[in-house]
Amino acid sequence: MSTPPDDKPVYRLLTGKDDRAFCDRVSEALAQGWRLYGSPSISWNIESNCMKAAQAVVWHDAEVVKKG
Repeated sequence: MSTPPDDKPVYRLLTGKDDRAFCDRVSEALAQGWRLYGSPSISWNIESNCMKAAQAVVWHDAEVVKKG
């Protein structure tokens, strides 16, 4: 298995405000070699009064087993 760049872990959970910047971060991860892992999740954050998003990604050649 190859190693992700910049000493990043094989599994990452990207989170943030559901906006263009978040989509750009996910797109950048995909361009660098991560792949989507599962479906995205969104939730309304009362404190910041905005929608928050999360997307898990794994390094492209990581051996990951999904249960369920």
